[in-house]
Amino acid sequence: MNKSNFITTMFFPLLLIAIYGCSQDESFKIKLIAEDSVYVYEPANNGAGPMWAHGNTCIVRYKNSVFASGIETLKDVPPLCNTRWMLFERRKNGWKKLLADPKERTREPCPLGVTQDGRLLLSVNPSRVPPGVKYGAAEPQILQFDAAHPDNPYEILKPVWDGNPPFMDHSYRSFAVDGNTGEMILFQNIGYTHAEWSFRDKNGKWSACGKLVWPPADYKETLEHDVIRVCYPAVQLKNRKVYFLGISDIQEPKKNWREYKYNLTRKKWDYDFRRLFYTWSNDITTGRFEKWVEVASREKTGGRIFPADLWVAPDGSVYVLWYERALDERLKEKFFPDERQSESLNFAIIDDGKVVLKKTIIIGGTDEIVPGWGRFQVTEDYRLFVFYYVHGGDNNIKENRMVEISLKGNHTVSKSVKIGAQRPLKQFYTATVRAGSAPSSVLDVYGKDDKNEMRYLQIKIIPGKKLK
Repeated sequence: MNKSNFITTMFFPLLLIAIYGCSQDESFKIKLIAEDSVYVYEPANNGAGPMWAHGNTCIVRYKNSVFASGIETLKDVPPLCNTRWMLFERRKNGWKKLLADPKERTREPCPLGVTQDGRLLLSVNPSRVPPGVKYGAAEPQILQFDAAHPDNPYEILKPVWDGNPPFMDHSYRSFAVDGNTGEMILFQNIGYTHAEWSFRDKNGKWSACGKLVWPPADYKETLEHDVIRVCYPAVQLKNRKVYFLGISDIQEPKKNWREYKYNLTRKKWDYDFRRLFYTWSNDITTGRFEKWVEVASREKTGGRIFPADLWVAPDGSVYVLWYERALDERLKEKFFPDERQSESLNFAIIDDGKVVLKKTIIIGGTDEIVPGWGRFQVTEDYRLFVFYYVHGGDNNIKENRMVEISLKGNHTVSKSVKIGAQRPLKQFYTATVRAGSAPSSVLDVYGKDDKNEMRYLQIKIIPGKKLK
């Protein structure tokens, strides 16, 4: 082989790897199409921030249009409700702010939804108390825009509730949209007891509402409450079925651990995020939810779990994604010195309320590369991918990656592909089907790194041979 042929033979495959992120025998390739700044924000110092919507999303795609919601901190307005919503659209020359709330104040970012007939939906929770009042009353609403003309006047939709629930500025709300039917559901927490929910049908009527009561507390020691509050859920509405995955969020239930941590921190605020719960309704119009299922737990070692995403496959199987940290380092030496720390990104499959499979996508220990945030992405031909963040290791890596999960056989996880963003996103939302966006091989990611700036990545997934 001459030198010219040698260079061509060796360099061209490397060029493909550089462009697409993987070799020719991988199940998929990627192309990073765009990396933009959406807006820069000032911290509101109110306990929330642009990523506080967690299991919801603040970005949606309707055909070739991409929309994002943001929050603007209001000058000279004291917390907690000291921000207003903003609405952005991505144009050929970058992101444009279309609208901002002209009069209301709120504490939290506002989740977005979209229907495939062209309605853009914004979940808002405006304050109903004077500026500076903390833990005050609020009123849940849905603002409806025309996605083809989003800067036209919007319609205010007011959900119907079971009675007059005492909604507050701390909403812990979940907004899900069935993009195909145009139906939607809104959950909003009430204290530590339950979530109120309201369902709007395809005829434009709020035709069902009710209460989702949290799982019963099963601790031997006395708690402040007799149920386990569930927060930050990933929720999907599909053909009037509702799927709900959330994390326990209560004060430390073990007395000896609570006292030990208080002696270390002198803070009474210490919450448990270590039991992952799932429930579902086979028909939300009946108002009935099935018995809670505990999907994962780090109760024995005081670890941490956080729900990342949920997706319902065409065959009805429910895929759930979560981050898991094995133990609380503060408790390790005294209570479980022989346990080893690890961090992992995991998925499970739930079928008819039973966890039938659990798998780890990536796991790392102390001083190793470990995962963080993650989200599902489903393509038009129903191939399932996971976009996630990793960090750590000897070289202090910070990057976004993707893998594919096979929907057949033993549910193989592919090799990871690096995205190659200049500024990888540590926290992010995606244009998810749970908010009504259509399945797509174009991944719209909206989030942030360590700076006070919301950024956007557009990634094209180029599928190759399907995983077995």
